[in-house]
Amino acid sequence: MTRKFGSGLALGVVATVLVAIVVWLTVAYTGIYNVAASDQHFDAVRWTLDTTMHRSVASRADTAALPESFSDDLVAAGARHYAETCAHCHGTPGGEPEEWSRGMRPEPPHLTEAASEWRPEEIHWIISNGIKMTGMPAFGQNHTPEEIVALTAFVSKLPGLTPDDYARLSGQARTPQTGPDLDREPAGGTAIPPIQ
Repeated sequence: MTRKFGSGLALGVVATVLVAIVVWLTVAYTGIYNVAASDQHFDAVRWTLDTTMHRSVASRADTAALPESFSDDLVAAGARHYAETCAHCHGTPGGEPEEWSRGMRPEPPHLTEAASEWRPEEIHWIISNGIKMTGMPAFGQNHTPEEIVALTAFVSKLPGLTPDDYARLSGQARTPQTGPDLDREPAGGTAIPPIQ
């Protein structure tokens, strides 16, 4: 009886694996799954990708060599770099991301809230290595370790910053519209009029 049970169990496992492979290949080769960024993922797919990403980052992030605390100068350097390279997709305190970034799937998180979900070591790992198939680039390939640590310092402090804090740290002037200073003189010498 035990031998029959063992054989049946093994056969069941092999059959299940074969069915899973057939389903996987059917989805891959028929194009049944819509990969358009204009279409949201199914909840199960979104949960699977999000959970996998969080677990993957958590299991790899502990090797980051970070200072015990982040100096104000380091946070400010990170804020300036964030303003140049990150705010377009992730927004700022009091400022929304660029409209075009809303068409990305998954949609880039607004880091003024989302950064609180991550430890500094995890933020460092994400900035350095990027996240596959999300549009988040691996900055570690073309940024110095000091720049990565500065960005980590700023993003770690980002939750709870006010628009004025951000403007002070990043060196960007603020307008009544809570955006960057639109009255500045651009390179061509003509002032950009404020949005009415």
